[in-house]
Amino acid sequence: MKIPATHPRFRSLQERKRIERGIRRGVTHPQGLIAHGRGEAFDYLIGEKTRPFAKSAIRCASTMLLLAKKPVISVNGNIAALCPKEIAELARELNAKIEVNLFYRTEKRARAIAKEFKRFGVIPLGIKPDGSIRGLGGNRGKVSKEGIFSADVVLIPLEDGDRTEALKRLGKKTIAIDLNPLSRTAQKADVTIVDNVTRAIPLLTMETRKLKGKTRGELVKIIKKFKNKENLKKAVAFIRRSY
Repeated sequence: MKIPATHPRFRSLQERKRIERGIRRGVTHPQGLIAHGRGEAFDYLIGEKTRPFAKSAIRCASTMLLLAKKPVISVNGNIAALCPKEIAELARELNAKIEVNLFYRTEKRARAIAKEFKRFGVIPLGIKPDGSIRGLGGNRGKVSKEGIFSADVVLIPLEDGDRTEALKRLGKKTIAIDLNPLSRTAQKADVTIVDNVTRAIPLLTMETRKLKGKTRGELVKIIKKFKNKENLKKAVAFIRRSY
């Protein structure tokens, strides 16, 4: 069924179809539809638009990634279905590595995800992880020594709170993209972008290009000025005022 462009939730329904196609290609796990549905609910609460609190977080996140020595972007099946091209573009802009990290992991699925990114000129790490994150059991604790294991800043779109906490215990700076400002991921990350990942990633790339002309001192000031807890409160307050 073709969704008419005049449908009031056209973009949201298109994203849902991308997840469905991802399942058929072996990229996305069926549980990914449930996670996507949770995100849709919160996106609806913020009016399906990038709000000022998200733009502030995007600016700080771009700055942090530019200053990083070893930035890594962690990707899963939903990300591979929704915005692989945009992630690849951001990685090139930052000279960052991309690593596949999965809860429902099989090597076949990891290779299918890597194939999605190879279409856009990047070769992800993590197909055969050779390192581990202390205190994090299961497949998500398996990482690449060349990637997440040695990263100083990790962008973790659509991530779980326990993994965010585990990465922070290792001394890594974490940047989350999470539509729920009350989630453990949002609360524990160093920077949380409360926005739809399909809107946030292109904006991160644009902001990165703008900030490349800044001095290191100017970039450090941007980070020091940003307060994640205060920004999350603004997101919650926006939702409460709106409804």
